[in-house]
Amino acid sequence: MDMSISGLLWQLLAIVLALALAPLLTGWVNQCRAWLQNRSAPPLLQPYYMLHKLFHKDVVLAHGASPLFGFAPYVVFGCMLLACAIIPVLSTDLPFAPSADTIALVGVFGLARIFISLAAMDIGTSFGTLGGRREMLVGFLAEPALLMVIFTMAMIAQSTSVATIVETLAHREFVIYPSLAFAGIAFTFVSFAENARVPVDNPATHLELTMIHEAMILEYSGRHLALIEWAASLKLYAYSCLGLALFFPWGIAQGDSFAGLLLAIPVVVAKLAIGGALLALIETLNAKVRIFRAPEFLGTAFLFAVLGLLVRLLLESRV
Repeated sequence: MDMSISGLLWQLLAIVLALALAPLLTGWVNQCRAWLQNRSAPPLLQPYYMLHKLFHKDVVLAHGASPLFGFAPYVVFGCMLLACAIIPVLSTDLPFAPSADTIALVGVFGLARIFISLAAMDIGTSFGTLGGRREMLVGFLAEPALLMVIFTMAMIAQSTSVATIVETLAHREFVIYPSLAFAGIAFTFVSFAENARVPVDNPATHLELTMIHEAMILEYSGRHLALIEWAASLKLYAYSCLGLALFFPWGIAQGDSFAGLLLAIPVVVAKLAIGGALLALIETLNAKVRIFRAPEFLGTAFLFAVLGLLVRLLLESRV
């Protein structure tokens, strides 16, 4: 009973850690981008200030908005929080870890995408409809590539569970898998597209011909906008933690020992800091592509993912 209570407490800590670190990760990426572009960097805690301001503003609903419009931010935020909860960030032995099936995780991301796209089209504005359609296009092209990455990892671990994949790669004998290189490139491409980052989208722009995520949330205000912005940070945090769990799982505790879990906290913070700096560097070195080039970008991701799967089938079958 004590072990169960201890596991629930550590699981609660992982959820609180996600809620706290997600805006901080966004602020860190924005700060690194400003430094690399030789601009004055915003405060590291700027996302927290923005959330505080939005939560204290009144909600203004567009005329003719259905209940879906007001309900969607809560669903999107809940989906992103659930995704962060089931990804093993601190340990593979937490209560939610056995439910961390990667295919179900793709479904959680897809559910959030459907609700935010429907809410964007619910008002009937041209920008919202444009953003919703573009979001569904990106999801339609990104999800197959992500699934191919998952199938490659599942063939290595003989399971689609993230916890099992982490235990296979981090807590067993060291093996070099060439297929992980192709899968890692594909996952990086998908992460940029799914999180509305350069080169697919630019989160800092409001140019109507290029924006995707921003076009869908133009009609939101107050706490609804705060939940959506917080959910966007949680999505970036979830994808970052998923990438770290799949490709850099070292540092994630195997059990629920107090020392191992405490050590995992600074390790995950350090890995997120390095990953955020690399994300800012890649965004600085690349320019945003035209929206009509996004299928080529995600098609390349799907190609790399399939190559990783074929390398696993043909070259690593005896490993």
